[in-house]
Amino acid sequence: MQMKLLLMALCTVVSSFNQPLSTELDGIWEEWKTQHGKQYSKVDEGFRRMIWETNQGLIRQHNLEAEMGKHTFTLGMNQFGDMTNKEYNALLTANDAEEVKSLDGIPLSKWNCSLSAAPEMWDWRLYGYVTPVKNQGSCGSCYAFAAVGALEGQLFKQTGKLLPLSEQNLVDCSGDYHNHGCGGGLAMRCFSYVSDHGIMSERKYPYTAEVGPCEYQNATKEAWCKGFNRVPSLDEKVFRDTLYEVGPIAVSVNATHPSFKFYKDGVLYQPDCSTRTNHAVLAVGYGSSYLDYWIVKNSWGTGWGRDGYILMARGYNQCGIARHPVYPIM
Repeated sequence: MQMKLLLMALCTVVSSFNQPLSTELDGIWEEWKTQHGKQYSKVDEGFRRMIWETNQGLIRQHNLEAEMGKHTFTLGMNQFGDMTNKEYNALLTANDAEEVKSLDGIPLSKWNCSLSAAPEMWDWRLYGYVTPVKNQGSCGSCYAFAAVGALEGQLFKQTGKLLPLSEQNLVDCSGDYHNHGCGGGLAMRCFSYVSDHGIMSERKYPYTAEVGPCEYQNATKEAWCKGFNRVPSLDEKVFRDTLYEVGPIAVSVNATHPSFKFYKDGVLYQPDCSTRTNHAVLAVGYGSSYLDYWIVKNSWGTGWGRDGYILMARGYNQCGIARHPVYPIM
């Protein structure tokens, strides 16, 4: 209930613009601006500061409640602290309705794993399958980062070589597969593109966080896949076994809730989180502490969450994570 009241406060930030700012936060505000390279006009700074202060209050209140045992995770200020909801949501471009429609007629994963085969905990980062955390910036290209992460894992599994692949290749070149550059797309469509064309390395086709002309060169491609499989929707036991057998898997989540936006540490269990997915990420493992959880790699840089990762409650379809898991076949 308190979280909902704080959200209402954020929605009314514009109407409260004339309220005095807290001088106690002046130093923290200046440090935050420097850390994230924020510069404003004199007119805009007061507005952005008000949003930031409201979010600071939300984070502080949540963490006080977490200390009292009311939450399983903590929040922290990050690069989204001065954004309106509209600006933040513009980064969340994976379309749930499109994804559901695109899945029609696509066969389920052929993996038929015994539940006893998968250990209680697994983390593909420990086995060399996962490249360092990347940052999509202001481009709505999460789908490309999720797809590339899954492809990088399969390439390592096949060759023993961990090679960063090119998200920009997919942003610029997969439009004919109904992806939309910085305006969103789906990981499975990236796999279809790579099946037909291949994909270059990040070094040869670096990320720019904007859409450009397709500069793919077939002669220098580094990876190729045969297609993709999908894991049965909402079956988190099969999802777990497939993740253990296959490697990192591209998934979609709903990232709208402030609990995801400002996640810092702990296991995210948020019953109010919608299951209508709008953001693509990469599941790289699973484990258990006070809750079973998924280990998820995001594409928002290492300053977000647990050095760029989030632990999400497992067994609850938390934020829709179990709806659309897909992985490439190499």
